[in-house]
Amino acid sequence: ADATELLQNVEGVRVLTPGKLTQEELEKQVVDVDALLIRSGVKITKAVLAAATRLKIVARAGVGVDNVDLPAATEAGVVVVNTPAGNTESTAQHTFALLLSCARRIPEAHASLKGGAWARKQFADGVELTGKTLAIVGLGRIGRRVAVLAQAFGMHVTGMDPYVDEATCKSLNIVKRDDFAALLADADFVTLHTVLTDETCNLICAESLAAAKPGLRIVNAARGALIDEQALADALDSGIVAGAALDVFATEPPPADHPLVGRHNVVHTPHLAASTPAAQRACGIEAAELVRDALLKNKFANCCNRDVLEKINQN
Repeated sequence: ADATELLQNVEGVRVLTPGKLTQEELEKQVVDVDALLIRSGVKITKAVLAAATRLKIVARAGVGVDNVDLPAATEAGVVVVNTPAGNTESTAQHTFALLLSCARRIPEAHASLKGGAWARKQFADGVELTGKTLAIVGLGRIGRRVAVLAQAFGMHVTGMDPYVDEATCKSLNIVKRDDFAALLADADFVTLHTVLTDETCNLICAESLAAAKPGLRIVNAARGALIDEQALADALDSGIVAGAALDVFATEPPPADHPLVGRHNVVHTPHLAASTPAAQRACGIEAAELVRDALLKNKFANCCNRDVLEKINQN
């Protein structure tokens, strides 16, 4: 509501809030719009972009833009922006809640007690975090915040990110790794905070898990397709991976026969990491401000398809 109100108070801007739409309905709705403000559930396809002949900007209230066809947007001269700051704290805290739940088997113990049992011995094999190594894949805002939380628990932190240099890692007290196999080889926990691309799809797979330290625990609150889910299930069966904590899945909601849902050694939540009222409000307001500045000032911050800016400037 705050984002809507912000734009409604801008002179000359009319705001449409059509609610949930099918792709066909979306294509009809966008014909006369200059801007779109979306969340993760809306897919901006090549067909949508082709229908939106007046469209100047797509503002994603959140970080990931894998629901937007970036090459098609660039070709159409549409700027795609995101709001990377708004949900940092929410996602980092949820990541750590997942990590702790996995380490101490909290959901299992809760379910056992709720079912009438008093099984202290059964759940007395939890893992303390102090002195353990957490590997962070992706050292953007969220990854760095998770590093701070981990260090507060006395964990050693290693990290991998091709866009973050050695000096920056050193300033964050993070040991930089450039090889994924080496990263997994000495990690007790690994958490994923990278974007989904062709290169990162199935980053966690049978081949990479073969290099992992036995007993690894995996946390994913980024994108489900970063993990080959069947390969992770096999690694859990073999004991190479001791546990996993997942907020995201390759297909959402996951199907009833999903190989990871319902396992005793997997903690799962339904894509909640960024879904606190505070985070949603912050992302919405930031996205609305980006739309306002684009329409009134021709200013494009947080651009995700920077090649389009050159195209716009030429016109």
